[in-house]
Amino acid sequence: MEHSEPYSDTDPRAMEVWLDLLRRMTPAEKIAAVFNIGQLALNLSEAGVRTAYPEADDREVFLRTAARRLSRDFMIRAYGWDPETNEESGCRLRAHS
Repeated sequence: MEHSEPYSDTDPRAMEVWLDLLRRMTPAEKIAAVFNIGQLALNLSEAGVRTAYPEADDREVFLRTAARRLSRDFMIRAYGWDPETNEESGCRLRAHS
């Protein structure tokens, strides 16, 4: 079986096992897998924020993690927080005026 470009380095037998596992999954298992991957991505992003801003409290980590995937305008509208005016960690978080 020919693999698409991203999987060209995968052994064909391993690819068949992986595809067979995917085929055997119920729709509920597939949805759960998607949510698990999404949670993993969120956890990795949060860990990156905690590494970059070790003095940040939980609220700041939440806001900075959200700002990695949401636009500046949305952050201001939804949370009243402007990532550009709160670049220093541990500083008192300023609401957008």
